[in-house]
Amino acid sequence: MFVENLKETLDLGDKLAQKLNPQSIILLQGPIGAGKTSFVQGIARGLSISEDITSPTFALSHHYNSGKIPLVHLDLYRIENISLAKEFFLSEEQEAEQIQAILVIEWPELIEPLIDNFWKIKISYAKNCGRHYEIRDPKNLLTFS
Repeated sequence: MFVENLKETLDLGDKLAQKLNPQSIILLQGPIGAGKTSFVQGIARGLSISEDITSPTFALSHHYNSGKIPLVHLDLYRIENISLAKEFFLSEEQEAEQIQAILVIEWPELIEPLIDNFWKIKISYAKNCGRHYEIRDPKNLLTFS
């Protein structure tokens, strides 16, 4: 699916939010600046979350509880050690399960083998401008393209 601008990115995240359930896990991949956090802002909008959604690159995680379903947003960019990534993920996953939250993980490559049932979203730069989204549901079917 081609997305031309921020509005369309937010709308796509909002649209995906309507398909999510408590304990859904979303693995979000894409280069720096591709709009991963903007996409999460769209998901949050779709969940009626009132808090400002910001990148958790330095905090590693942000938890949002004001919406229809809580949202836990992780960013594993700064974690290079697989053991640390695994430990951090398992702790956050446990908390997300306890509060019935949706878990969104940016830069999930180190922990992807630990997860069985997840949405996978790949964002890439389009040739001239905009972004291309490939969204696969937990059954690995192409949902949006």
